[in-house]
Amino acid sequence: MTQPDGLLYSKEHEWLKIEGDVGVVGITDYAQDSLGDIVYVELPRVGAQLKQSASVGVIESVKAVSDLFTPVGGEVVEVNTALDADPALVNREPFGGGWLFKLKLADAAERSSLLGPSDYGALVAAEH
Repeated sequence: MTQPDGLLYSKEHEWLKIEGDVGVVGITDYAQDSLGDIVYVELPRVGAQLKQSASVGVIESVKAVSDLFTPVGGEVVEVNTALDADPALVNREPFGGGWLFKLKLADAAERSSLLGPSDYGALVAAEH
């Protein structure tokens, strides 16, 4: 799957979409494919203050349990409650309905430490 335009990526395979002063966070297609069938997602609570790169939750699949990191810091303003009933939505729509949480950005400059699509593609290629 190609990376959608307009997203930034962390080295831990999370994506970030900036919408004004809010960032939408999810995991990449590569990450969901590596994990396999996702059976449980633990997300940060609304109102939580997150620091960039902090472990903020867990994604559990039939193969592994992986920490979820936040690509930028900020206050959680929404979590994807649809994942409670259907965590496999992350597998089916990693860049769409399978988003994880939204946060009000604390420091827009933190984006500069993230990867663009071509750099992220190179990171994935190097991991194969």
